[in-house]
Amino acid sequence: MNGQRFTKKDWTLFRNKISGWQEAYMDGLNKEYIELLSEDGNPSDKFWRLEKRIKEDRKKTGVQIRMSRSNLIYNIISLVNEGAIRFDDLEEFSDELKETVSAFVKK
Repeated sequence: MNGQRFTKKDWTLFRNKISGWQEAYMDGLNKEYIELLSEDGNPSDKFWRLEKRIKEDRKKTGVQIRMSRSNLIYNIISLVNEGAIRFDDLEEFSDELKETVSAFVKK
């Protein structure tokens, strides 16, 4: 995949949007964690399920990201595939970027 299928405007937009996208994604995760902890059951079982879930979630792009221009397309594809953003969130980005992401997003 060509790492340069985007414009300078795309990179600037991404840098401006990523923190908001991540905050919204982590807010959703926190709500899921609250649901998990609120379920009936053994407190220790809930604790260990939560610990396992956080361990998995912290590896996701929606939580932690390697910021570099060369990773832009990969990061956006991961964000879409993880559900951190929707393809609609890319409306302001270049057609080239959207076409590239669309080609690699899980259908």
